[in-house]
Amino acid sequence: MGAEAGCGRGQLFLRSLLFLLLAGPPAPRPASGQLRYAVPEELEHGAFVANLGEDLGLDVSTLSARRFRIVSRAGARQHLEVNLENGILFVNERIDREEVCEAGGTCLLHLQLLVESPLELYRVEVEVLDINDHAPTFPWQEYVLEVAESAVLGARFPLESAQDPDVGTNSVHTYRLSPNGFFSLEVQTRSDASKFAELVLERALDREQQRTHRVLLTALDGGVPERSGTAHILVTVLDANDNVPAFDQPSYGVSLPEDAPAGTLVIQLNATDLDEGPNGEIEYSFSGHAPPRVRDLFHIEPRSGQVLLKGPLDYERASLHELYVQAKDRGPSAVAVHCRVLVHLLDVNDNAPEVTLTSVSTPVLEDAPPGTVIAVISVLDRDSGDNGRVSCEVGPDVPFELRSSFRNYYTLVTTQALDREVVSEYNVSITARDMGSPALLTRSTLTVPVSDVNDNAPRFLQPSYSVYVMENNAPGASICSVSALDPDCQQNAYLSYSIADGHIHGMPVGTYVSINSDSGHMYALRSLDYEQIRSFQIQVQAQDAGFPPLSANVTVHIFVLDQNDNAPVIVSPMPRNGSVATELVPRSAGPGYLVGTVSAVDADAGLNSRLSYQLLQATDFTLFSLAPDTGELRTLRSFLEQDATRQRLLVQVRDGGQPALSATVSLLLSVVETMPQTLSDFSEFSLPPEASSSSPVTLYLLVSLGSISFTFLLAILILTAIRCRGEHRSHQGDGCSPPRCHCCPGSRPSSDSLKTSNLTAQPPTGTTAATCLDVPGGGPPGYCYKVCLGPESAQSDFMFLKPCSPPRNNEKDPGKRSQPGQHLQVSKQIKQPNMDWLPPSTQRLALKRYQIRPCGNRGSGWKGGCGDGEVISNAVLN
Repeated sequence: MGAEAGCGRGQLFLRSLLFLLLAGPPAPRPASGQLRYAVPEELEHGAFVANLGEDLGLDVSTLSARRFRIVSRAGARQHLEVNLENGILFVNERIDREEVCEAGGTCLLHLQLLVESPLELYRVEVEVLDINDHAPTFPWQEYVLEVAESAVLGARFPLESAQDPDVGTNSVHTYRLSPNGFFSLEVQTRSDASKFAELVLERALDREQQRTHRVLLTALDGGVPERSGTAHILVTVLDANDNVPAFDQPSYGVSLPEDAPAGTLVIQLNATDLDEGPNGEIEYSFSGHAPPRVRDLFHIEPRSGQVLLKGPLDYERASLHELYVQAKDRGPSAVAVHCRVLVHLLDVNDNAPEVTLTSVSTPVLEDAPPGTVIAVISVLDRDSGDNGRVSCEVGPDVPFELRSSFRNYYTLVTTQALDREVVSEYNVSITARDMGSPALLTRSTLTVPVSDVNDNAPRFLQPSYSVYVMENNAPGASICSVSALDPDCQQNAYLSYSIADGHIHGMPVGTYVSINSDSGHMYALRSLDYEQIRSFQIQVQAQDAGFPPLSANVTVHIFVLDQNDNAPVIVSPMPRNGSVATELVPRSAGPGYLVGTVSAVDADAGLNSRLSYQLLQATDFTLFSLAPDTGELRTLRSFLEQDATRQRLLVQVRDGGQPALSATVSLLLSVVETMPQTLSDFSEFSLPPEASSSSPVTLYLLVSLGSISFTFLLAILILTAIRCRGEHRSHQGDGCSPPRCHCCPGSRPSSDSLKTSNLTAQPPTGTTAATCLDVPGGGPPGYCYKVCLGPESAQSDFMFLKPCSPPRNNEKDPGKRSQPGQHLQVSKQIKQPNMDWLPPSTQRLALKRYQIRPCGNRGSGWKGGCGDGEVISNAVLN
């Protein structure tokens, strides 16, 4: 069933398309000073009807701004619509001609087109053309026709007519009868051009030979493609009732006022039959194809033939009703005869005028000039003649008048200047009265408010705003609110807030704060950091919605308050390999001996950055003291024999914030009889020569270490010389002189090649040799480390590392190098040493008593070292 319906809709669309192709595009036709178009029914949504913008001579680009639209009555279906982008009139919903225009004839859609600025009104008529979308149908699929066997040749038997809602050539065009040996078909035309068929007897009937005859009646319309409907006719041969009823005349006409009450006699029908008895008794009824609307409005008395009014009439809906009545005797093989009754309705003044405000341009500016159009008013009276003629007027004592633009269309315009301060609102009474008798009238009241002119700029409540925001605020939280007032009213007093464009520390101000355009609440878009930005200011603008808009600016100063959000960072001493920091303390140290200084930094400011040092845990609290302000660790007394040789301390550094933040470091102090020359986590200590030479084991270790060191450094010097020679050839002007740094910043050997090299060196006796080694994995990129050998090879340091700054990118002279004594700035973040270039495990034991010292001899204490006081851990020993 659904497939058949879909196929039918597809065929209907193809027929509509074929109709458009054959008829061509609809051209505008002027009708009484207005445009008229023609469009077939059943077109799909969006089908083209006409180019109104071009035909009316309107600028297509201004249609939307001028509110170009179709004006229709409330509740009416909008079959057509206008595209404001191109001015094309298109089908908004499917148009069924038989539904829109119940009566036959020309079907017109009356459109009123309105455009504003200036206000103009156009009338357009669209004729809905019929397409062949309905097939003829019979009231019943099968008819029973009783024919007396005595019927003479040529006798005619009227058949039920087929109905087709289409009009013109698409309605019923002809009838066709299936071939048979007894009957033929003749098609007759009524006065209204409708067709009906009559069955003509061509051969005498014989009931004894054949009692029934079956024929197929087909009704065809004149559309393209042709549609048809069929009905089966069963002819029953009866014994003779040889006279049929006859009406006085084939059609009747009667006039009836539309307000006639139910039960009113419309007409008395009269038909006669020459037969007697039941064959002469006549019964009246509606024929089979009488529409349901007629059956609802009228009733026929079967025996008397009186046609009575059954339902209410409406002249405005249909002014003519056509009744098809049949008369049939009660005898056997009765034959029905038909007549037509035309009921003409007379109009009465039963409809009051309808006042519709088609377009209202309110409120009205108080500086509007006289003649300004306030509203377009349409007046409609459904009656005809004088009953439908309407006059319209406005009440007295108002500065407005009505001007007629078209028939039943008026424009309400101003007659003088308006003053909002005197009258802020007008109630205009509009009276519409028809010319009927008695006359009917309708009153409608239109409220016309007078609007203000935007002549006042916004004003902030304060000349400037100061806002204090605690750092680490939550993004999206409200930080303040600004407010402004506008003395104007309505739209002119509606304010919107915005932030003027600008930059804060190179970033757009919109990345820091935002503002609610309606309420003026300001929000922080990011978490502020006092250590990065302490204050900034922005410009806030308040602008009303008037035309032209007026605005005012105010400066908002935002101050960031510090919060204790940074814990102290201990920079000295640094734990070795993630364990505790270690230090050697001579047992001979007396009271007040400076073991070292704990140093820490805090990124906060004020009280939040004021640090205090405290000794939380200690093996013996009577042995050491810690200065709370400087962090100096000193001995309180001399060491005793019963004191432990390993003293473990836990030092806490606390800032002055609320709540306070702290950091701790663990220290392991070893009490020794003599101080070896090793690099502790605090500082390096120099031992006297007699302490180192007092033990023969030390001498043997130094001799072994000297041999290993000679081989190790010789390999380093050979590899460095070969590499720098090749770099010297490829980088003219960037070479390094032997006494200085022998590694070039632009050339970085891979860590893999360095790992596989045998690094040995032979230092000259009695001299201090400085050899630079580029360690790619042991520090930040571009760092150079000097391998320095001291003259006292028997008891002095094995080597120490010194960072060598490479040339900066912006230095034009590639030969410039870091001067002696200059040191590289070390990051606050303590980096772990690179372990890729450690010597073999067999050599580590021999190197235990030797240390890697900072560049140059700095003495004892942690505050020395390269850069900002950071000490490079002895990675070789660990």
